[in-house]
Amino acid sequence: MFDWLDHLGLPPEGSDYLGGSSNGLGALARQSYRIPEAEVRVRRLAARGASGASIVSRQASPFSTGRLEARILTRAGRGVYDFDDALMLSQAGLSERLWPKARIWLRAVRAADVVVAGNDYLADAASVHSPAVTVIPSCVEPDDYKQKHHRDTEAPTAVWLGSPSTEDYLLRIARPLLAAHRNLGLRLVVISAGNRSLGDLDAMIERVQWRRDTFATDLLRGDFGIMPMPDNAWTRGKCAYKLLQYGAAALPSIGDDVGANTRVLALGNGYAARSDDDWYAAIESLLTEGAVGRAVRGASARTAVDEHYSFNAWTPAWKGALGLA
Repeated sequence: MFDWLDHLGLPPEGSDYLGGSSNGLGALARQSYRIPEAEVRVRRLAARGASGASIVSRQASPFSTGRLEARILTRAGRGVYDFDDALMLSQAGLSERLWPKARIWLRAVRAADVVVAGNDYLADAASVHSPAVTVIPSCVEPDDYKQKHHRDTEAPTAVWLGSPSTEDYLLRIARPLLAAHRNLGLRLVVISAGNRSLGDLDAMIERVQWRRDTFATDLLRGDFGIMPMPDNAWTRGKCAYKLLQYGAAALPSIGDDVGANTRVLALGNGYAARSDDDWYAAIESLLTEGAVGRAVRGASARTAVDEHYSFNAWTPAWKGALGLA
């Protein structure tokens, strides 16, 4: 969201709560001394209201039940609610029992003048409760990524970029990955803040610590990107962000044929997989095509990002949502 506001030239007055990448209970506990200040700040914003647009992205506070978000949105000249995950689904865990995100989502959707959903699946859920829902997909700034110069190599490498909480998705395709490691010499670069074992996959993994200032360059360690994930109600709400990042770096991709992945892979000439056999066949094809074939697919992926998933492509839609068009 801050990238979007930077792109639009709109310096925000607002709150990102504690400013970290997570507001989970563990992260909050480590900075508990900062919580009172954050709560006071966001509640002052809500009480003051705004004559212009106010955007709530996902939630304003991890300790809200949705009334805070609704207050911010209804007291604004234009209340915009943005979400890019299936927050309408009930989740497990202590924090969810106390402060359920589904309740926050519902109250925010009902209170907003405009709801911005990251894909059609999310928009369909919001449209039950709001007459003003628009789809704006997750976007990237392609110029922030260097493009891969593909070369033939004796050590072909896949790359996966993600969070520690989703590293388990790699275990779903352990069989084809390990087979490609044995038969084709495939290696796997994992760019993540995690460091736990992934079992037998550890033998083929090189771990690279995720950092905001280096992850885009680290993507170039791979010859192609992968995005495995299960097919369920939660993942159908995902917005294929990994695939967009791979595409911006001119990397061809393989992903599970789930949710937004399907369209991104089709537009970018990637491989959509539905089984372990599909995954192995796609890996084998990418390696058989060689550097020339991967370069062609990578160029298609980059073009798809430029034309369909870049900030420039969706600037008119965001201005319209904010009432700036």
